[in-house]
Amino acid sequence: QVQLVESGGGLVQAGGSLRLSCAASGRTISAYNMGWFRMTPGKEREFVATISWTSTTYYADSVKGRFTISRDNAANTVYLQMNSLKPEDTAIYYCAADSSRARNIARHQYEYEYWGQGTQVTVSS
Repeated sequence: QVQLVESGGGLVQAGGSLRLSCAASGRTISAYNMGWFRMTPGKEREFVATISWTSTTYYADSVKGRFTISRDNAANTVYLQMNSLKPEDTAIYYCAADSSRARNIARHQYEYEYWGQGTQVTVSS
C-alpha cells in the first residue's frame, strides 16, 4: 500500500505561483509513475501532469509551459510547480501513483491505484 499526502495548496492571485508537494509513505515510489489531477465542482477529475518512473514527463495542454512536475525519490516526494496561475486553475489537486512499469505515460485516472486526499488551490482574479 502507498499512502499519499498532498500539501502546498492555498489562495494566490492570478499570475502568481504555488508549489504542491505529494509525500508518499508505505513504499518507495521510485518505481511508480506519479501523476497530478484536478477537479472542480460539477466537472470530472482531469489530468494535469505525469512523471514516469524513468522521469519522462507529460502535461495537459492547458498547463503546458506553466506547470512543472518533478520527483525526488530520495525524499519519496513528487512536486508540481505552478507558475502564471489563472483563475481557471482553481481546483482541488490530487496526487496519484501507478505501479505499472509497462507504461511510460499514464494520463488516465483508471491507470492509477493510489490517490491522495487532495489540496485546494484557489486563484483569484
